[in-house]
Amino acid sequence: MDGTLVDTEPYWMVAEDELVASFGGTWTHDDAMLLVGSGLWASATILQDRGVALEADAIVQRLTDRVQEQLAVHGVPWRPGARELLRAVKDAGIPTALVTMSVERMARQVIDLIDFAAFDTVVAGDMVTHSKPHPEAYLTAAAALGVDPAHCVAIEDSAPGVAAAVAAGTIVIAVPHQVDLPPSALYARWPTLRDATVADLTTLYTDQHAHLERAARS
Repeated sequence: MDGTLVDTEPYWMVAEDELVASFGGTWTHDDAMLLVGSGLWASATILQDRGVALEADAIVQRLTDRVQEQLAVHGVPWRPGARELLRAVKDAGIPTALVTMSVERMARQVIDLIDFAAFDTVVAGDMVTHSKPHPEAYLTAAAALGVDPAHCVAIEDSAPGVAAAVAAGTIVIAVPHQVDLPPSALYARWPTLRDATVADLTTLYTDQHAHLERAARS
């Protein structure tokens, strides 16, 4: 969600900076980059190391509240092409899952701000035991949709997210945003979702499974 569908990373950075500053600390851009794509409770540990004297649950609540305030004021800041591709996927009748390390209440707020029924299921950070890069969230989403992860296409913008999707056995598209993601044989790397189509997803899916079939025969 954050950084892939919607450009909420700046909202998180504001929330982090304000929280650290309230405890007399300094929060840098490099610090913020450490948290991109990570689970909120893992992020809370880093914030505690920077002087935030709160329990992890309280940090997660404070950050989420602040980001939700910004969402309420500014709305959904879509990433280029994301809304169009999501709508095309839904119009094609393809089941969709939102897999995010944000908590469920924030994920639901974003979904409620979308002007069409975008997702069939949601897996959020407070709904799993292990955060990304662990594959649990993607495995849970595939199970909820009733499909094999190998028949899912996951779109991610962060290293932990890509690692989670790869480990779950999905076909992965990496779309770098705040943090660069180098080319890899483990995933497709698209510079943007702008002008991306269902046909592009279908081609990627077909090519990947053809490759696997050839590998199995060799």
